[in-house]
Amino acid sequence: MRDSITKWNELKAKFLRDFLPGEQLFFLKKARECVSEKGYPVSEDLFNYCCSLTLRERLRLIQSQDGEGLMRFMLVESHREIESEVKILEKRLEERKRPIVIAGEEGRLLLEFLGR
Repeated sequence: MRDSITKWNELKAKFLRDFLPGEQLFFLKKARECVSEKGYPVSEDLFNYCCSLTLRERLRLIQSQDGEGLMRFMLVESHREIESEVKILEKRLEERKRPIVIAGEEGRLLLEFLGR
């Protein structure tokens, strides 16, 4: 139990450190959708999946600016890696999908925890 609390506190610290306020809202919106609409279990995989979706959105916004040369190459490679990670995590989450009624309560608790 203590290890679980420590792990989630580390994930929360990462969430607060790595994302801007607008990105945090995007993350929380995606987490809510994944739990309440898709029935994904609240887990470290869900956290990493939402992180990857948020990073993908960040890259999408960066790509709308005109980049050249090395910058463009780095954006394309980063996007490719993130897409690969999203597919892997989505597959894992789909395998452990749960009834939406059960997942909804856990999702609410996750959103409350990250929102503090």
